[in-house]
Amino acid sequence: MPGKGAAAPEGVGHSTNDVLRIINVSKPTMTIYPAPASKTAEKAAPAMVVCPGGGYGLLAYDKEGVEIATWLNSLGITGVVLKYRVPGNRDGALCDLERTIRLLRANAGEWKIHPAKIGVIGFSAGGHLCARLSTNSGKAFYADIDAVDTQSIRPDFALLIYPGFMADASGKPAPELPITPAVPPLFIAQAEDDKLVAGTKIFYAGLREAKLPVEAYFVAKGGHGHGLRGSGPLAEWPQRAVEWLKKNGVL
Repeated sequence: MPGKGAAAPEGVGHSTNDVLRIINVSKPTMTIYPAPASKTAEKAAPAMVVCPGGGYGLLAYDKEGVEIATWLNSLGITGVVLKYRVPGNRDGALCDLERTIRLLRANAGEWKIHPAKIGVIGFSAGGHLCARLSTNSGKAFYADIDAVDTQSIRPDFALLIYPGFMADASGKPAPELPITPAVPPLFIAQAEDDKLVAGTKIFYAGLREAKLPVEAYFVAKGGHGHGLRGSGPLAEWPQRAVEWLKKNGVL
């Protein structure tokens, strides 16, 4: 991808709660986990790009990436884990996600992906990244590289799981998240004891005011940053997400 990379070499490590962390990403990658044929009702499976969180400083790659792709596979969905550029490279991360969506559409036939069922799911900063793509799908943020870039960058649906950075200090949706009629169907899940939930509620209210297709699952407790490893009410977000995917014709 064009644009800047990290100042230091890429590295990996584990946190105290056994999370694989990737730092200093200069060369983005997309890793495809194809849906098992036995789980897919159609010849072409839905696909979802998985954007791990990490505050745009690093990537919680297994907890909010690979583990999510494995869960998607169990539903008959192809999971695509995006290793986007960090740290402090929000525009680069957006370009990486845009290119990934285009690559999936351009290769949908070969990769057995349903071209009208390509969505995104993001966690924390990854949720913000997915929201930014969903609200800025008119034109990519990078110059065309090849024929792949004739494809649309608009996701068909998006899931934002405990997203961050969703509002500004004035109490309005973040300026990089313009609410327009082009926003695809959105699912949001977050706990009230997550310090980032206030911004998410502002963004959600803006979507509701614009009468856009959005559904939110707000619960009292659940904290932040657990992926599929949580406990309590917010740990039910995967079941709620499945219900929403069925309601919206993805599954």
